[in-house]
Amino acid sequence: KFSEKPFTVTALIKFGTLSTEIGAYLWLCLENGMSVIVSGETASGKTTTLNAILTFINHNQKVYSAEDTPEVIAPQPVWQRLITRDAGPEAGRVELFDLVRAALRSRPNYIIVGEVRGREGNVMFQAMQTGHAVISTFHAPSTKQLIQRFTGDPINVPIRFMDNLNCVVFQSSFYEGGRLIRRVTSVDEIIRYSKDLDGVLTRSVFRWDPFTDTHFFRGMNNSFILEEKIAPRLKFEDKRMIYDELRARAKILKNMVDRNIVGYDEVNKVMGAYYRAGGPEGLPPELRP
Repeated sequence: KFSEKPFTVTALIKFGTLSTEIGAYLWLCLENGMSVIVSGETASGKTTTLNAILTFINHNQKVYSAEDTPEVIAPQPVWQRLITRDAGPEAGRVELFDLVRAALRSRPNYIIVGEVRGREGNVMFQAMQTGHAVISTFHAPSTKQLIQRFTGDPINVPIRFMDNLNCVVFQSSFYEGGRLIRRVTSVDEIIRYSKDLDGVLTRSVFRWDPFTDTHFFRGMNNSFILEEKIAPRLKFEDKRMIYDELRARAKILKNMVDRNIVGYDEVNKVMGAYYRAGGPEGLPPELRP
């Protein structure tokens, strides 16, 4: 129900949906203005994961959400929510396309699009091109199919613009011993458009092993987003220092999970304190890396 509070990222870590390292990676991405899509099949838990990771957006920033159905709940104090209106006279109807376009005039730090299905996806990529960070959900099981859907009708994003998107989190649901589980199956980075190949270069930085139910970080010393996008923003002299930062944030998340800090208000209180202090100094000593 709309009134219920969403699951938190530490709760999803406890469930096994994602790992502390994936959480730390997304923390770095969303804190530093990367555009992220959570993608997967119907009922794979995309919106649950999207809501959970919104806590990683700086709590001092302004966010704007546009949806058909009110499902997004953002913890940022300055959050503007708009919902489509499809009832009444045609002149008074408001589509998701209109809301995403209106977001550009609101100048938020982050635009959250509940789920992209049509031409609003084209405006979303225009927003990325003009420097707006975007997070959304999408219905595609792989990067290849995601790119095909975005570049085809009715969205029609030129393929050379796809690298405005930074990374995609893929999620699926499975039955294990009669129990439904949801897992992030991979996290893929969008590197750049290659004119020679007439395609988009991508890299998988996290993979889920279904046999061991373990997430593996394949991007150690090999992550384009961490090294080429985020490390320069953090002014690291050696871009490999970004992996120390990744480990430190994974440790914070592990400390939270170990102490059962999984409630919505608890987690956002911790993250709010982190951002008010500008770093881990705002956290209680037992949560610091």
